[in-house]
Amino acid sequence: MKAVLKYKTLYVMMIPILAYFLLFSYYPLVRGFIISFQNFRLIGNRPFVGFDNYLFVLKDPTFWTAFQNTLVIGGFTLAIGFIMPIILALSLNEVLSVWFKKLTQMIVYLPHLFSWVVVGGMWIMLLSPDTGIVNQILQLLGSAKPISFMSSTIYARSIMVFTAVWKDMGFIVILYLASIVSINPSLYEAARIDGANRWQLVRFVTLPSLASTMKVVIMLNVLSALRMFDQIIVMRNGAIASKVDVIMMYTFQKGILEFNIGTATAAGFIVIFATLILTFITRLIIRYDDGGDK
Repeated sequence: MKAVLKYKTLYVMMIPILAYFLLFSYYPLVRGFIISFQNFRLIGNRPFVGFDNYLFVLKDPTFWTAFQNTLVIGGFTLAIGFIMPIILALSLNEVLSVWFKKLTQMIVYLPHLFSWVVVGGMWIMLLSPDTGIVNQILQLLGSAKPISFMSSTIYARSIMVFTAVWKDMGFIVILYLASIVSINPSLYEAARIDGANRWQLVRFVTLPSLASTMKVVIMLNVLSALRMFDQIIVMRNGAIASKVDVIMMYTFQKGILEFNIGTATAAGFIVIFATLILTFITRLIIRYDDGGDK
């Protein structure tokens, strides 16, 4: 109690922050969990239906198609989005020209600043069969006819993965470059004295020193793997919907388009539970809580 009185000013300053999280985070979460057990209506009775909403979702073939799409798109985005920034960061670290390195960093990071409305619209235009620059280049290289990338189920998932990695890669590269700069130069000096070449410096000094940052990047990517929505709703269309509609799109369709709030909320909480399980498993596999590099 003495500690509370001693630091009472700090506790008073925390009240607005706690109120914000209680009002805008925890209350909606609890309220949504209750709604997932109801036959929710805006007007009239809202009877409790137990686990019927959850059972409906789990028996719905559309949900499992969306779940499969989420695993495929999210899994490849997670894997490629983990490897490519490391390669790019290591490559930029080897560049001696300061102005070229800064220019490349700016160009790579720029897409991260734009919303998916801008990025998605840009790639739809670039991949257009009529005026898209990609098809124009392919025709110059000898392609017989333009390819309808955005209406082909063959390319649909690959495009979603590529654009997702392309958009966020710059941000992750900045994280890796910041970690590389903080590596103790004496480690490189000691390795050079032992006769290490440039590849061995990267393999035995740089990469082990990036282990903590890699863990953070993996956790961030895992947390967002099942919650893809902005990209899909901007870039999808009827022709490729069966290949790219993810769980959050299923939730949107049930809740907003069909106004089945109870079912949509149940699907949302299934995503939350799946994310918690996936995150817990990932933490165990990568030993996230071990801290430091070994």
